[in-house]
Amino acid sequence: MASKSSTPKRSNRTVQLGDMIGKTLDPALKKRGFAGRDLIAHWQTIAPPPWDKISMPDKLVWPRRDRPDPEGAILHLRCLEGHGLALTHEGQAIASAINRYFGYLIVGSVRLSPMPLTAETKPPTPPRQLPRAAIDSIRAQTGAIEDEGLREALEKLGRGVLGKRGR
Repeated sequence: MASKSSTPKRSNRTVQLGDMIGKTLDPALKKRGFAGRDLIAHWQTIAPPPWDKISMPDKLVWPRRDRPDPEGAILHLRCLEGHGLALTHEGQAIASAINRYFGYLIVGSVRLSPMPLTAETKPPTPPRQLPRAAIDSIRAQTGAIEDEGLREALEKLGRGVLGKRGR
């Protein structure tokens, strides 16, 4: 006779998205050599400028266990096109920043990944033109506010809200 599966226990609390998908991401990250999500999740904090914006960790290659001296892993970084040469020169500084963040030797050297980092940039959509009646309505509702900065901010918010409704 097959046993019934127990219903999952409800937590009845809010959970961050990173905590929810963490168990799903961990096997994929382990295949890439990462023991945890810290290096990828905190890359903008760990990496020195400008590498925090133009590069991203791709994988970690750990040395074989039969080596007598620990030498750290090789970090493969993806970077934007045109920055590969500078990355090879600045690799030791990036490795030092990573090791300093964690407090012990993780990365021994940094290499360029064969796959480039693609920057997905979407042009911002222009705001929708509101009818004159909507603009007058917003100004009528915010006209009694004495603080000029607050009044302008609320008018901008109103234009944004009414502009998104029509899309």
